[in-house]
Amino acid sequence: MTQTKTEAGRPEAIKAVPVRHPGRWVGAAIVAVLAAMAVNSLITNPNWNWPLIWEWIFSPPIVKGVGITLLLTALSMILGLTLGIILAVMRLSANPVLSGVSWLFIWVFRGTPVFVQLFLWGNVIALYATISLGIPFGPELLTFDTRVLIPAFVAALLGLGLNEAAYMAEIVRAGILSVDEGQSEAATALGMSRMQTLRRIVVPQAMRVIVPPTGNETISMLKTTSLVIAIPLTTELLFQAQAIGNRLFEPFPMAIMASIWYLAMTSVLMIFQYYIERHYAKGAQRELPPTPIQKLRRKLPRKSNG
Repeated sequence: MTQTKTEAGRPEAIKAVPVRHPGRWVGAAIVAVLAAMAVNSLITNPNWNWPLIWEWIFSPPIVKGVGITLLLTALSMILGLTLGIILAVMRLSANPVLSGVSWLFIWVFRGTPVFVQLFLWGNVIALYATISLGIPFGPELLTFDTRVLIPAFVAALLGLGLNEAAYMAEIVRAGILSVDEGQSEAATALGMSRMQTLRRIVVPQAMRVIVPPTGNETISMLKTTSLVIAIPLTTELLFQAQAIGNRLFEPFPMAIMASIWYLAMTSVLMIFQYYIERHYAKGAQRELPPTPIQKLRRKLPRKSNG
Protein backbone atom coordinates (compact mmCIF):
# COMPACT_ATOMS: atom_id res chain seq x y z
CA MET A 1 0.00 0.00 0.00
CA THR A 2 1.22 3.48 -0.85
CA GLN A 3 0.15 6.84 0.46
CA THR A 4 1.07 10.22 -1.09
CA LYS A 5 0.09 13.80 -0.29
CA THR A 6 -1.95 16.02 -2.55
CA GLU A 7 -1.07 19.67 -3.33
CA ALA A 8 -3.27 20.78 -0.44
CA GLY A 9 -1.25 18.62 1.90
CA ARG A 10 -3.99 16.11 2.46
CA PRO A 11 -3.14 12.45 2.03
CA GLU A 12 -4.68 10.60 -0.88
CA ALA A 13 -6.89 7.58 -0.39
CA ILE A 14 -4.97 4.41 0.32
CA LYS A 15 -4.65 2.20 -2.74
CA ALA A 16 -4.79 -1.38 -1.53
CA VAL A 17 -2.88 -3.88 -3.65
CA PRO A 18 -4.43 -7.37 -3.45
CA VAL A 19 -2.14 -10.11 -2.22
CA ARG A 20 -1.01 -12.43 -4.98
CA HIS A 21 -1.44 -16.19 -4.48
CA PRO A 22 0.56 -17.89 -7.24
CA GLY A 23 0.47 -21.20 -5.39
CA ARG A 24 -3.28 -21.36 -5.75
CA TRP A 25 -3.11 -20.93 -9.52
CA VAL A 26 -0.37 -23.55 -9.80
CA GLY A 27 -2.45 -25.99 -7.74
CA ALA A 28 -5.56 -25.24 -9.81
CA ALA A 29 -3.60 -25.85 -13.03
CA ILE A 30 -2.32 -29.21 -11.76
CA VAL A 31 -5.82 -30.28 -10.71
CA ALA A 32 -7.24 -29.18 -14.09
CA VAL A 33 -4.62 -31.22 -15.98
CA LEU A 34 -5.28 -34.31 -13.86
CA ALA A 35 -9.05 -33.90 -14.32
CA ALA A 36 -8.62 -33.57 -18.08
CA MET A 37 -6.48 -36.72 -18.14
CA ALA A 38 -9.13 -38.63 -16.16
CA VAL A 39 -11.94 -37.48 -18.48
CA ASN A 40 -9.87 -38.38 -21.54
CA SER A 41 -9.26 -41.86 -20.12
CA LEU A 42 -12.96 -42.37 -19.42
CA ILE A 43 -13.93 -41.36 -22.95
CA THR A 44 -11.20 -42.94 -25.05
CA ASN A 45 -10.47 -46.20 -23.20
CA PRO A 46 -12.59 -48.89 -24.93
CA ASN A 47 -12.37 -51.21 -21.90
CA TRP A 48 -14.99 -49.11 -20.13
CA ASN A 49 -17.45 -50.26 -22.82
CA TRP A 50 -19.84 -47.32 -22.44
CA PRO A 51 -22.16 -48.47 -25.28
CA LEU A 52 -22.90 -51.69 -23.36
CA ILE A 53 -23.52 -49.74 -20.16
CA TRP A 54 -26.05 -47.40 -21.83
CA GLU A 55 -27.67 -50.38 -23.52
CA TRP A 56 -28.46 -52.11 -20.22
CA ILE A 57 -28.76 -49.23 -17.73
CA PHE A 58 -32.56 -48.91 -18.17
CA SER A 59 -33.27 -52.56 -18.87
CA PRO A 60 -36.24 -54.10 -16.95
CA PRO A 61 -34.11 -56.25 -14.58
CA ILE A 62 -31.95 -53.27 -13.61
CA VAL A 63 -34.90 -50.91 -13.12
CA LYS A 64 -36.62 -53.56 -11.00
CA GLY A 65 -33.40 -53.95 -8.99
CA VAL A 66 -33.33 -50.18 -8.39
CA GLY A 67 -36.90 -50.32 -7.09
CA ILE A 68 -36.11 -53.24 -4.74
CA THR A 69 -33.02 -51.40 -3.49
CA LEU A 70 -34.99 -48.23 -2.71
CA LEU A 71 -37.78 -50.21 -1.03
CA LEU A 72 -35.31 -52.18 1.06
CA THR A 73 -33.50 -48.98 2.06
CA ALA A 74 -36.71 -47.24 3.13
CA LEU A 75 -38.09 -50.20 5.11
CA SER A 76 -34.73 -50.91 6.77
CA MET A 77 -34.39 -47.29 7.87
CA ILE A 78 -37.96 -47.23 9.22
CA LEU A 79 -37.29 -50.42 11.18
CA GLY A 80 -33.89 -49.18 12.35
CA LEU A 81 -35.15 -45.75 13.39
CA THR A 82 -38.22 -47.09 15.21
CA LEU A 83 -36.29 -49.75 17.10
CA GLY A 84 -33.39 -47.34 17.64
CA ILE A 85 -35.66 -44.84 19.44
CA ILE A 86 -36.99 -47.63 21.67
CA LEU A 87 -33.46 -48.85 22.44
CA ALA A 88 -32.25 -45.31 23.19
CA VAL A 89 -35.08 -44.73 25.67
CA MET A 90 -34.37 -48.14 27.23
CA ARG A 91 -30.65 -47.31 27.49
CA LEU A 92 -31.46 -44.09 29.34
CA SER A 93 -33.96 -45.83 31.65
CA ALA A 94 -33.22 -46.14 35.36
CA ASN A 95 -34.41 -49.75 35.18
CA PRO A 96 -31.25 -51.92 35.06
CA VAL A 97 -33.00 -54.70 33.10
CA LEU A 98 -34.14 -52.38 30.30
CA SER A 99 -30.80 -50.58 30.22
CA GLY A 100 -28.85 -53.86 30.24
CA VAL A 101 -30.89 -55.45 27.44
CA SER A 102 -30.47 -52.34 25.30
CA TRP A 103 -26.73 -52.25 25.92
CA LEU A 104 -26.41 -55.97 25.04
CA PHE A 105 -28.34 -55.53 21.78
CA ILE A 106 -26.22 -52.55 20.74
CA TRP A 107 -23.01 -54.36 21.70
CA VAL A 108 -23.82 -57.45 19.63
CA PHE A 109 -25.13 -55.76 16.49
CA ARG A 110 -22.51 -53.00 16.39
CA GLY A 111 -19.68 -55.39 17.15
CA THR A 112 -20.28 -57.91 14.37
CA PRO A 113 -20.02 -57.29 10.60
CA VAL A 114 -23.29 -56.62 8.82
CA PHE A 115 -22.25 -59.08 6.10
CA VAL A 116 -22.07 -61.86 8.70
CA GLN A 117 -25.45 -60.85 10.13
CA LEU A 118 -27.01 -60.99 6.66
CA PHE A 119 -25.43 -64.38 6.03
CA LEU A 120 -26.88 -65.73 9.30
CA TRP A 121 -30.36 -64.39 8.52
CA GLY A 122 -30.18 -65.85 5.02
CA ASN A 123 -29.25 -69.26 6.42
CA VAL A 124 -31.34 -69.18 9.60
CA ILE A 125 -33.10 -72.32 8.36
CA ALA A 126 -29.87 -74.21 9.10
CA LEU A 127 -30.34 -73.30 12.76
CA TYR A 128 -34.12 -73.42 13.01
CA ALA A 129 -36.14 -75.45 10.53
CA THR A 130 -39.28 -74.22 12.28
CA ILE A 131 -40.01 -71.30 14.60
CA SER A 132 -42.45 -71.94 17.43
CA LEU A 133 -44.32 -69.74 19.88
CA GLY A 134 -45.45 -71.15 23.18
CA ILE A 135 -44.63 -71.54 26.86
CA PRO A 136 -40.90 -71.86 27.64
CA PHE A 137 -40.07 -75.51 28.41
CA GLY A 138 -43.76 -76.22 27.78
CA PRO A 139 -46.14 -76.86 24.91
CA GLU A 140 -45.82 -75.09 21.56
CA LEU A 141 -48.87 -73.05 20.58
CA LEU A 142 -47.89 -71.93 17.07
CA THR A 143 -45.32 -73.35 14.67
CA PHE A 144 -44.10 -71.74 11.44
CA ASP A 145 -41.93 -73.01 8.62
CA THR A 146 -38.80 -70.83 8.69
CA ARG A 147 -38.47 -70.79 4.91
CA VAL A 148 -42.03 -69.45 4.58
CA LEU A 149 -41.81 -67.06 7.55
CA ILE A 150 -38.44 -65.56 6.59
CA PRO A 151 -38.01 -65.41 2.80
CA ALA A 152 -35.01 -63.71 1.23
CA PHE A 153 -36.47 -60.19 1.29
CA VAL A 154 -37.54 -60.46 4.95
CA ALA A 155 -34.12 -61.85 5.87
CA ALA A 156 -32.46 -58.88 4.16
CA LEU A 157 -34.83 -56.47 5.93
CA LEU A 158 -34.14 -58.00 9.34
CA GLY A 159 -30.39 -58.09 8.79
CA LEU A 160 -30.16 -54.47 7.68
CA GLY A 161 -32.85 -53.08 10.00
CA LEU A 162 -31.60 -54.67 13.22
CA ASN A 163 -28.02 -53.65 12.47
CA GLU A 164 -29.14 -50.10 11.75
CA ALA A 165 -31.17 -50.02 14.98
CA ALA A 166 -27.97 -50.40 17.01
CA TYR A 167 -26.42 -47.34 15.35
CA MET A 168 -29.60 -45.28 15.43
CA ALA A 169 -29.97 -46.02 19.16
CA GLU A 170 -26.65 -44.31 19.85
CA ILE A 171 -27.50 -41.40 17.55
CA VAL A 172 -30.86 -40.85 19.23
CA ARG A 173 -29.31 -41.22 22.69
CA ALA A 174 -26.67 -38.60 21.85
CA GLY A 175 -29.42 -36.26 20.61
CA ILE A 176 -31.46 -36.68 23.78
CA LEU A 177 -28.42 -36.09 25.99
CA SER A 178 -27.57 -32.92 24.04
CA VAL A 179 -30.72 -31.22 25.39
CA ASP A 180 -30.09 -29.28 28.58
CA GLU A 181 -31.36 -31.05 31.71
CA GLY A 182 -33.07 -27.85 32.77
CA GLN A 183 -35.62 -28.41 30.01
CA SER A 184 -36.65 -31.74 31.53
CA GLU A 185 -36.66 -30.32 35.05
CA ALA A 186 -38.92 -27.46 33.99
CA ALA A 187 -41.30 -29.88 32.28
CA THR A 188 -41.40 -32.04 35.41
CA ALA A 189 -42.16 -28.98 37.51
CA LEU A 190 -45.13 -28.29 35.23
CA GLY A 191 -46.48 -31.77 35.94
CA MET A 192 -45.56 -33.41 32.62
CA SER A 193 -44.81 -37.12 32.61
CA ARG A 194 -41.53 -38.54 31.34
CA MET A 195 -43.06 -39.61 28.01
CA GLN A 196 -44.73 -36.21 27.55
CA THR A 197 -41.42 -34.51 28.26
CA LEU A 198 -39.64 -36.67 25.70
CA ARG A 199 -42.33 -36.21 23.04
CA ARG A 200 -43.00 -32.49 23.46
CA ILE A 201 -39.80 -31.01 24.86
CA VAL A 202 -36.72 -33.18 24.42
CA VAL A 203 -37.17 -34.90 21.05
CA PRO A 204 -38.05 -31.73 19.05
CA GLN A 205 -34.88 -30.06 20.32
CA ALA A 206 -32.79 -33.20 19.84
CA MET A 207 -33.78 -33.43 16.17
CA ARG A 208 -31.14 -30.83 15.33
CA VAL A 209 -28.50 -33.33 16.47
CA ILE A 210 -30.28 -36.48 15.26
CA VAL A 211 -31.13 -35.47 11.68
CA PRO A 212 -27.63 -34.98 10.14
CA PRO A 213 -26.22 -38.40 11.12
CA THR A 214 -29.57 -40.02 10.26
CA GLY A 215 -29.25 -38.64 6.74
CA ASN A 216 -25.75 -40.06 6.53
CA GLU A 217 -27.02 -43.42 7.79
CA THR A 218 -29.72 -43.43 5.10
CA ILE A 219 -27.17 -42.82 2.37
CA SER A 220 -24.93 -45.49 3.86
CA MET A 221 -27.89 -47.88 4.08
CA LEU A 222 -28.63 -47.51 0.37
CA LYS A 223 -25.09 -48.63 -0.43
CA THR A 224 -25.10 -51.34 2.24
CA THR A 225 -28.05 -53.01 0.51
CA SER A 226 -25.49 -54.32 -1.98
CA LEU A 227 -24.33 -56.72 0.75
CA VAL A 228 -27.60 -58.66 0.66
CA ILE A 229 -25.86 -60.72 -1.99
CA ALA A 230 -24.82 -62.78 1.05
CA ILE A 231 -28.41 -64.06 1.46
CA PRO A 232 -28.75 -63.90 -1.63
CA LEU A 233 -31.57 -61.56 -2.65
CA THR A 234 -31.68 -62.13 -6.39
CA THR A 235 -33.86 -59.11 -7.25
CA GLU A 236 -31.46 -56.54 -5.77
CA LEU A 237 -29.61 -54.11 -8.08
CA LEU A 238 -26.04 -55.37 -7.67
CA PHE A 239 -27.06 -59.03 -7.97
CA GLN A 240 -28.90 -58.28 -11.21
CA ALA A 241 -25.93 -56.31 -12.57
CA GLN A 242 -23.54 -59.14 -11.70
CA ALA A 243 -25.86 -61.74 -13.25
CA ILE A 244 -26.02 -59.76 -16.51
CA GLY A 245 -22.26 -59.19 -16.45
CA ASN A 246 -21.52 -62.89 -15.96
CA ARG A 247 -23.93 -63.82 -18.75
CA LEU A 248 -22.32 -61.35 -21.17
CA PHE A 249 -18.77 -62.01 -19.91
CA GLU A 250 -18.57 -58.26 -19.15
CA PRO A 251 -18.58 -57.98 -15.33
CA PHE A 252 -16.65 -54.71 -15.18
CA PRO A 253 -19.02 -52.52 -17.29
CA MET A 254 -22.02 -53.91 -15.39
CA ALA A 255 -20.38 -53.03 -12.06
CA ILE A 256 -19.84 -49.48 -13.37
CA MET A 257 -23.50 -49.38 -14.44
CA ALA A 258 -24.61 -50.34 -10.92
CA SER A 259 -22.26 -47.70 -9.48
CA ILE A 260 -23.89 -45.03 -11.69
CA TRP A 261 -27.28 -45.97 -10.26
CA TYR A 262 -25.98 -45.88 -6.68
CA LEU A 263 -24.35 -42.50 -7.30
CA ALA A 264 -27.57 -41.09 -8.76
CA MET A 265 -29.70 -42.33 -5.85
CA THR A 266 -27.30 -41.12 -3.17
CA SER A 267 -27.11 -37.70 -4.87
CA VAL A 268 -30.90 -37.33 -4.59
CA LEU A 269 -30.77 -38.38 -0.93
CA MET A 270 -28.03 -35.81 -0.27
CA ILE A 271 -30.29 -33.07 -1.64
CA PHE A 272 -33.13 -34.15 0.64
CA GLN A 273 -30.72 -34.30 3.58
CA TYR A 274 -29.51 -30.76 2.90
CA TYR A 275 -33.00 -29.26 3.01
CA ILE A 276 -34.06 -31.29 6.06
CA GLU A 277 -30.98 -30.14 7.96
CA ARG A 278 -31.69 -26.58 6.86
CA HIS A 279 -35.26 -26.89 8.18
CA TYR A 280 -34.16 -28.05 11.63
CA ALA A 281 -31.43 -25.38 11.80
CA LYS A 282 -34.07 -22.63 12.06
CA GLY A 283 -34.00 -22.68 15.84
CA ALA A 284 -30.20 -22.49 16.05
CA GLN A 285 -29.39 -19.80 13.45
CA ARG A 286 -30.85 -16.33 13.13
CA GLU A 287 -30.40 -16.34 9.37
CA LEU A 288 -30.27 -19.53 7.33
CA PRO A 289 -27.50 -19.86 4.74
CA PRO A 290 -28.63 -19.44 1.14
CA THR A 291 -29.49 -22.53 -0.84
CA PRO A 292 -27.48 -23.40 -3.98
CA ILE A 293 -30.35 -22.09 -6.12
CA GLN A 294 -30.36 -18.80 -4.20
CA LYS A 295 -26.58 -18.51 -4.62
CA LEU A 296 -26.94 -19.06 -8.36
CA ARG A 297 -29.65 -16.40 -8.64
CA ARG A 298 -27.44 -13.86 -6.86
CA LYS A 299 -24.65 -14.44 -9.36
CA LEU A 300 -26.88 -14.06 -12.39
CA PRO A 301 -27.09 -10.54 -13.84
CA ARG A 302 -30.32 -8.74 -13.00
CA LYS A 303 -32.38 -7.05 -15.67
CA SER A 304 -32.73 -3.31 -15.27
CA ASN A 305 -36.21 -1.85 -14.99
CA GLY A 306 -35.37 0.84 -17.49
